[in-house]
Amino acid sequence: FPPAVFPLSCVVQNYSWGKVGLESEVAKLVASGDPLVQIQPDQPYAELWMGTHPRGDALIRDNRIPQKTLGQWIADNPACLGAKVKDAFQGHLPFLFKVLSVNTALSVQAHPNKELAAKLHAQFPEHYPDANHKPEMAIALTSFEGMCGFRPVEEIVSFLQNVPELRALIGEVAAEQLERSGSDDPRGVSAALRVCFTRLMKSEKKFFVDQLNMLVKRISQEVAEGKDTSGSNGDLLLRLHSQYPGDIGCFTIYFLNLVRLEPGEAMFLGANEPHAYLHGDCVEIMACSDNTVRAGLTPKFIDVLTLCEMLNYTPAPSSSKVFPAAQSQLDPNVYLYDPPVPDFTIMRIEIPASIKLYLISAMDSASILLVIQGTAVGTSTAAASEMSLRRGSVLFISANESISLHLSSPDGMLLFRACCLL
Repeated sequence: FPPAVFPLSCVVQNYSWGKVGLESEVAKLVASGDPLVQIQPDQPYAELWMGTHPRGDALIRDNRIPQKTLGQWIADNPACLGAKVKDAFQGHLPFLFKVLSVNTALSVQAHPNKELAAKLHAQFPEHYPDANHKPEMAIALTSFEGMCGFRPVEEIVSFLQNVPELRALIGEVAAEQLERSGSDDPRGVSAALRVCFTRLMKSEKKFFVDQLNMLVKRISQEVAEGKDTSGSNGDLLLRLHSQYPGDIGCFTIYFLNLVRLEPGEAMFLGANEPHAYLHGDCVEIMACSDNTVRAGLTPKFIDVLTLCEMLNYTPAPSSSKVFPAAQSQLDPNVYLYDPPVPDFTIMRIEIPASIKLYLISAMDSASILLVIQGTAVGTSTAAASEMSLRRGSVLFISANESISLHLSSPDGMLLFRACCLL
């Protein structure tokens, strides 16, 4: 039999928003996983892609396997996905697993549901390259900051009253409509919120740049005078404006929740949920798609009309955006992040130092294993030889195969395992 468990060498994306050199978790993992890699100190290391995406198909690090990439190998051995996954996803790995190291903000964006994705792809294939939805989940590796979902209305109203430049962009009529909308009428609230956000995003470039400059000047003066600018979300405004001067995205901080995650905490981004990652390192998993509708904090193609039409305008507190992990009933070392979509699940595996032999159990799905900390030797009846695992190692595990880890690190291990639990 050909080996069904093997190490991967994964593709790095050097997007400009990434952390630079060895400040980047991506760079640290890559350097540790492959000592031959030279990390460039002035280069951004933004994303590590672990999967079969055509723009970043992982290389197989086992010269007994004739196929060069994971995508080719799965195409030739689709049974490795597991029977259910193979049938449900037409012989393709249904997820892309990533590590992100974010230094400056990513664009304000949302991902379409399947229905909208099909429509956008048919109409504008150059901007929307496939017909799939793209739910995603991020789990913090370091303190991680992002914006996600609409704030509770009272927070937005408070900003409308404290930030005259914001009110000027939205206009008095729309602002008052939101102020009058009552919590007893959620549809009325959503409608008013949609009008306000759309007015903001569609405001004339010259007008919003003038308002933004006035706002930045005013807050800078208040900071210089030692005043508290939290009523205008001053710190974040100045930070985003320094990264993307004159960008309409700077005003979205008054509408979207600021979510802070500590290591191990997660956020799930379903279809039509507005979001923007701001800073920090995370593992991320998503359905296999590149469909992103953007509207600010970006030099890329922006599609304000589509974004404003598609968003989920349900306000909710930022605490509701933290997605809980459930400790596994079968194995207390495993924490499951199992979102309400079929495409993916992540397991966080924390092996304490007291355990010297640990079984990565077989499951009815192909999976990808990433080592964040610790060292071990892995053995499997499905592997060609024993595998040395250390920080940055990535393994592909076919469905129904297991691995025995013989731990050699004094501090135990931290692993993430991406899979598809149908």
